[in-house]
Amino acid sequence: MNVTPDHRDDVYQTGLRATNRALTRRQALLGGAAVAMSAALAACGSSNSSGTTSAGETAGAAASPSRGGRIRAAFAGGGAQETLDPHRANLFLEGSRSKMIFEKLADYGDDMAAVPRLAEEWSHNDELTEWTVKLRQATFHDGSPVTADDVLYSYARIVDPDEGFRARANLEMLDIAKSAAVDERTVRLVLSRPYAEFPNSMAAFGAFIVPSGAEEFADPIGSGPFRFEEWTPGSSLGLVSFDDYWEGRPYIDELEYLITNEETARINALLGGQVEYAHDISPASGQSHQDRDGVIFINLPNSGMNGFVMKVDRAPFDDPDVRRALFLLTNRQELVDAAIGGAGTIGNDLFGQGYEYYADHIPQRELDLDEATRLIEKAGASGAEITIDTADVGTGMVASASVFADQMRAAGLNVTVNNRDGGTYWSDILTEGHLATFRSGGMPIESHISQRLLSTSSTNATRWQRPEFDARYQEAISTADAGIRAEIYHELQETLHEEGGLAVWGFADWIVATGSKVHGVQPSPANSLDWARFDKVWVA
Repeated sequence: MNVTPDHRDDVYQTGLRATNRALTRRQALLGGAAVAMSAALAACGSSNSSGTTSAGETAGAAASPSRGGRIRAAFAGGGAQETLDPHRANLFLEGSRSKMIFEKLADYGDDMAAVPRLAEEWSHNDELTEWTVKLRQATFHDGSPVTADDVLYSYARIVDPDEGFRARANLEMLDIAKSAAVDERTVRLVLSRPYAEFPNSMAAFGAFIVPSGAEEFADPIGSGPFRFEEWTPGSSLGLVSFDDYWEGRPYIDELEYLITNEETARINALLGGQVEYAHDISPASGQSHQDRDGVIFINLPNSGMNGFVMKVDRAPFDDPDVRRALFLLTNRQELVDAAIGGAGTIGNDLFGQGYEYYADHIPQRELDLDEATRLIEKAGASGAEITIDTADVGTGMVASASVFADQMRAAGLNVTVNNRDGGTYWSDILTEGHLATFRSGGMPIESHISQRLLSTSSTNATRWQRPEFDARYQEAISTADAGIRAEIYHELQETLHEEGGLAVWGFADWIVATGSKVHGVQPSPANSLDWARFDKVWVA
């Protein structure tokens, strides 16, 4: 599965109150099995009150970290064309491997707020156009220190307009020509405009620091917790622990990534003892193997957002009443149960639940079919022909379209489902159609707004274009006071909740599985610092 900032990066609340309408045929067929699957997942290993399982809790919480041993980790991969160049990383496999070999100045915590990594600290001028970053004492695998020149080289490489590297969009405001090293461990980064959220750019997927002059990555040198040993593209990557890692030597001696594209093959490799860690496991596998000895299933809450995008610039969704009707007719719990096997929580039509700046003061929207039907009639849209575009490009995408079609029909709409070509789906829905299934991995709420909801955003699938909205966003990122920024972000989310074009029905847990001797795997959301991180994991 690809990790992109737009959607796939990428895969909380209580259930909705019971609806007073009769179950549809699809609910009757899917609902019971989905709820049973969700309960089975919660029973996998031990779990806390939220149903989230952590390796520490399930595989001997009292066990102290021990050193030595090897972990073999199975991920889906990208074939023989995959790369170890961290600036070209795009897959989840490549994201995990890159952060084990390399480091960024910052990374995302579980709430998608930037936390320092190679940067020991940072500060900015009053205008938010200059950021001074003090580097911690860290060493590359060849023994050379990480310096300000390495940062400048890495960022200059990333923003090269001829390359199209992954993090270029996150660093597009950086003026490399004016940026400079203050001393060996201090770098001043000059921006072309005020940007209070620049730490998000330092933490962006792919914004890794490489040695100055590095161009070839077949035998990569980084400053991360593991050193390169051997690599067979499309098959495996072998790493060994780095004794001089700034945060301390990893507990394990060896880490091996194995590419296993089929999910069933990954779980079978774990069951057969060929690997100790299997990434991206389905709820069905969790249910099937919940009673197997020697296997622990770990939920990673809030790893993916699921929803529908309505194009607000074309009928019938150019009418705010029709958009509000869709918000109200959405049975979120049914979608969570049927589309993602109950492995997740319902949404409230906003991105970023649990993240920094999330507007959790907005009451949970509940199902109100009568009001939805009234709004549709008021808008003159009863019986309107609506097509839901979807594609098999992520867990729950096609299933959610089928379930939602039934929910919309119950409110008097005439709905069909159109299965598009998965290879072009994400680019197609940016300009085509009226309503489409959508999903996203983790990113800061500010990044979600800037990349998807401004008039100039390149991935604005809802076609939301409001000059006053754009102006308020610019106010937020030009304001040094975090409290004022939070107020503005909340205001923007209130507007989107009332009349936006993104209907967020749920947040999916991802599931990983480990052998029972593996400890320390954290239940952190995808794309965060502690997701798929092996330097703090041990075998006992």
